[in-house]
Amino acid sequence: MNTLMRSTPSGEAQELAYYRLRAALDQFGQSPAALGAEQRAQADQRAHQEYALEQQVLSAPEACDVVIADHMVTQAQETVRSRYPSEDAFNADLERNNLSQETLWLALQRELTVEAVLDKVGARAAQVNDLEVKLYYYLHLERFVQPETRTLRHVLITVNEQFPENHPAEARARIESIAARVRRKPHRFGEQAGKHSECPTALQEGLLGRLPRGQLYPELDEVAFGMAEGEISAVVESPIGLHLLYCEQVHPAGPVSLAEARPRIHERLQARQRRLCIRNWLRNLSDGEEKP
Repeated sequence: MNTLMRSTPSGEAQELAYYRLRAALDQFGQSPAALGAEQRAQADQRAHQEYALEQQVLSAPEACDVVIADHMVTQAQETVRSRYPSEDAFNADLERNNLSQETLWLALQRELTVEAVLDKVGARAAQVNDLEVKLYYYLHLERFVQPETRTLRHVLITVNEQFPENHPAEARARIESIAARVRRKPHRFGEQAGKHSECPTALQEGLLGRLPRGQLYPELDEVAFGMAEGEISAVVESPIGLHLLYCEQVHPAGPVSLAEARPRIHERLQARQRRLCIRNWLRNLSDGEEKP
């Protein structure tokens, strides 16, 4: 086992401070200092249970060759730090929870090591085969129904008083000019979006993608789902500017085919296999620890 994972009594107390914080946030959404006596006791009990279980994980043969690179721990610590408005606020919160940057770093290293060991164990899970995927699909057909979706493109011209060409009147004149061109030649909508749209989707010729209801601004959503396939909308105003929409294809509501569903089903079943494999391994680990 990595020597950094071995705890002296004082080191164990410091590590438990992190587990206590983690348990309090998971269970109650608050740090230990903000909890009442009963909640603190519950968080403390969970912290000790999790710490004991993870000690078993780190003492298992599977943990012997697991090494977490320092940069991964540092990155995890920076992620925590980024949630605070300043370095002082970060350090003050650590102090309130009986932690320091050093003890946080070690706790995160321990946490990442445990995750890596469990990933290693989960990789032993039996691979899901195609028959299992098919059985799941046909036994749960009600789960594989998709709503109506539409493949949409758009042109966006923003309205911004700071730029003469984006003053309200000028912006509308520009998009009406584009609208006139694409209505004469709808097949050139993507080309015009690529040239004139002020949305990042211009790099994909204005492609918004295949979308269900509710993914766009309400103003755009209402228009998009009232259009026929191949139709170009009138100019639509949203909070970010003026739009032209092109309904490239309508995909009616209906069942998702096995071919479409297969990757998602396989991923779901394989994840379940990994969880079962890890759960059984942890159970055996605990059972072995209890034996005299």
